[in-house]
Amino acid sequence: MAQSRTQPKDSAKMVTEMDNQRPRRRYNSFKAQQKIIPFLFLLVPVTLLLVFTYIPVVNMFGYSALKWDGFSKDRSFIGLENYIEIFTRPELFRVFSVSIYYFIGSFVQMGIALYFATILSFNVRFKNFFKGALFFPYLINGVAIGFIFLYFFRPEGVLDTLMVTAGLGEYTQLWLGDRKLINISLAGVSIWRYMGLNFVLFLGAIQSISSEIYEASELDGANRWQQFQYIILPSILPILSLSFILAIKGALSVFEIPYIMTAGSNGSATFVIQTVDMAFKFGKVGLASAMAVVLLAIILVVTAVQRKLVPDDGVG
Repeated sequence: MAQSRTQPKDSAKMVTEMDNQRPRRRYNSFKAQQKIIPFLFLLVPVTLLLVFTYIPVVNMFGYSALKWDGFSKDRSFIGLENYIEIFTRPELFRVFSVSIYYFIGSFVQMGIALYFATILSFNVRFKNFFKGALFFPYLINGVAIGFIFLYFFRPEGVLDTLMVTAGLGEYTQLWLGDRKLINISLAGVSIWRYMGLNFVLFLGAIQSISSEIYEASELDGANRWQQFQYIILPSILPILSLSFILAIKGALSVFEIPYIMTAGSNGSATFVIQTVDMAFKFGKVGLASAMAVVLLAIILVVTAVQRKLVPDDGVG
């Protein structure tokens, strides 16, 4: 009888202990999921990043120390000879003069984008339409844009027709045939295409500013220009810094538009076009890889200097 009386107590105690352990198990399971799930989400993008970015970069460094045409099995290790050849051939760096056109064009592009972003951050009629219209070119494929403007600039093309219709026919030019105009024309295409990206960046930064600041400035009698000068501009300095970095990178590594429209002819070749030609036209993959490494180093140095001069917090 004593055993029968103690058994229910023991079983009740075991049930109580099991009930107490269940929340602990659930908590431990939840903690384990918290640790595992982020890695599962990161697995695919990190794998893609490794396969298509970091592994090719490592291979590029390896190829830069080889003498190789890219196809044959005949590879010979030559160390730093490709780098020595780059820095002893000044003509390889002359194409950087073409980047000046795109660099200046990027500032024009940033100015236009900042102007429209500032205007459309206030109450303007049809502002959603204008937002879409300004951002739309950035969504178009670069190859399509190249072919569109190839017909736009051709003799008796769209631009010449518009100028003749406006009575400016005497000012028509060989927009892609004149060495003085070709890079200006190509830089104009880049301005049209990439302005939407800067526009969205600037607009997002401006709209993040509290409306109470604008209201306080209006009570103090500030006009639109003063609001831009003392409120908007200081608030978006980090975004301006980012845009400046992208402008430098884009000006040094521009490829798509000039390659599609002119294939780098008539003085429009950029450093990247020259690198591609060196690899696939002249069969010097090792030298081309070394040129790509040099371009990467230049971009990293310029970016580091720019970040030193203009910190992220916008304070000089």
